[in-house]
Amino acid sequence: MGKTIKYDHMKLIREYAGGHRHLITLGRCLAGVSAVMTLIPYYELWKIIRTAVNGEDLEKITGYEWWAVGLIIGALFVYILALLCTHIAAFRVQANMRSALMRRIITLPLGVFDEDGTGRIRRIVNDSTAATETFIAHNLADKTVAMITPIGLLVLVFAFNWKIGLICMVPAVIGFASMMSMMGKGMQEKMKEYQDALETMSSEATEYVRGVPVVKTFGQTVHSFKRFKDCIDGFGKWVTEYTLMLRLPMTAFMTCINAIFAFIVIAAFVVTKDGVENADILNIMYYIIITPLVTVALTKIAYSGEAEMNLIDALKRVDRIMEIEPLSDSGSRMMPKDHGIELKNVTYRYKDAVRDAVSDVSISIAPGEHVALVGPSGSGKTTLAELMVRFFDVTKGEILIGGVNVKDIPSSELMSQVSFVFQDSKLIKKSILENVRMAKPEAKEEDVLEALKKAQCMDIIDKLPEGIHTIIGENGSYLSGGEQQRITIARAVLKDAPILILDEATAFADPDNETKVQAAFEELSKGKTLIMIAHRLSTVMNADRIFVMENGRCIETGSHSELMNENGMYKRMFDEYTRSIEWKVGA
Repeated sequence: MGKTIKYDHMKLIREYAGGHRHLITLGRCLAGVSAVMTLIPYYELWKIIRTAVNGEDLEKITGYEWWAVGLIIGALFVYILALLCTHIAAFRVQANMRSALMRRIITLPLGVFDEDGTGRIRRIVNDSTAATETFIAHNLADKTVAMITPIGLLVLVFAFNWKIGLICMVPAVIGFASMMSMMGKGMQEKMKEYQDALETMSSEATEYVRGVPVVKTFGQTVHSFKRFKDCIDGFGKWVTEYTLMLRLPMTAFMTCINAIFAFIVIAAFVVTKDGVENADILNIMYYIIITPLVTVALTKIAYSGEAEMNLIDALKRVDRIMEIEPLSDSGSRMMPKDHGIELKNVTYRYKDAVRDAVSDVSISIAPGEHVALVGPSGSGKTTLAELMVRFFDVTKGEILIGGVNVKDIPSSELMSQVSFVFQDSKLIKKSILENVRMAKPEAKEEDVLEALKKAQCMDIIDKLPEGIHTIIGENGSYLSGGEQQRITIARAVLKDAPILILDEATAFADPDNETKVQAAFEELSKGKTLIMIAHRLSTVMNADRIFVMENGRCIETGSHSELMNENGMYKRMFDEYTRSIEWKVGA
């Protein structure tokens, strides 16, 4: 039930289960045994009714009762064993799945996390693996019971009076047909749309919550976050259409499975039209007790089908992560001879994009040279910097560091050559010491303190209750954006890589923090190849060379004075920037 496309999800689950895959089979077998054991007491119940109606030896009833009770207790015990097996296997599958995902994620290009978003990837790692664990631990045993129970019920329903059984099965068959119509080929696609909508709303809700201070400050409403509102409206529309689509089959299903008692009345008239006998009374009483189980069985089948579709969707999301190809490894272990960077006719296009983010760019940066990338938003500045250190592989062209193609440099060596400081600094909920030491795990505490001093961070350390051992975000120990930026710079100082990339590193710093950040940058960039990406053009005036980007192309190159004399885009941008910082209220 629920499998609407050819996708062997159980084979995939067994692969993740490894040596525990036999527990899944054993758990399903035990669940099937428990289902059969649960049905046998209903035969004992029939014998009890027969004995009472026929006035036979009433002492037999006690034996039937104890036998039924024993089977029910035994069935419960067997079912618990089944759940024990499936739970152990489920935990192993979830652990192996998460381990495999994390091993793959570690090998992925860093640019993947910009394209897909860390929130989306985190949701797959957490929620999709949790959905798989839930299905194996609970739904798999229930699904087996749901498959075995109807077969046993058919035997019980037709064994005593086939006429009554046949009449009682009419609503069950119609209900089953209605249920199958709801689980057609389009249902799996609807399940994917549902999960996609939840994923989008979750992502947009996170962005909205982050922007609440802005919303409240300017007296805005949710309408100010158009994408968030649109995804909510879209989800509401989708749910309404989906509900209307299932209205008729769901009504038919619920009506039929709850109409079995009405058909028992019809069956009673049919079998007693020629007179009433004890056997007829016995059978009618028995069917009144047994037929509600058909309703329960059909409901379980419906729920197990839905759970299986959720599982398939979760596994496909995991597959999408596993199918992302890591950066190619040429097998070469060439080392750069210096820290110069050269781009030759570099072109790159993001997946699903309609145009190139960077197009036919050729630039050369000498070892130790300080350069800047400037241009309008979306001109390709950050993409170009990320390509230099292989966040992605270029679509066309090649990038060389120290005369060696970045594809031929081992990933660990390439990362050791570069330090990054981004505008959105990331600190983990650990101590200042551990945050800085991420750049160099073997560094001593004295080395970390020296890096913090060079990064102008000592005023931050002095105000924290436990100094560098203070855990960020604990007991009210929070840092401003500018302070977090300086801690990030200390991390880069400690790493001491020969190539430094600064991406809008002072964008959100207040004036006091900006002064200290700039002083930290001066210390950090000494003797290094420096690549700055900036909108504040005052920060790039002293660069050796400035590359001006527009629509993914490098359209101007030169020093500040050279570019100002050219009277091109850079001069227009600088003039606009100068007017903006000189603007005053009432001027």
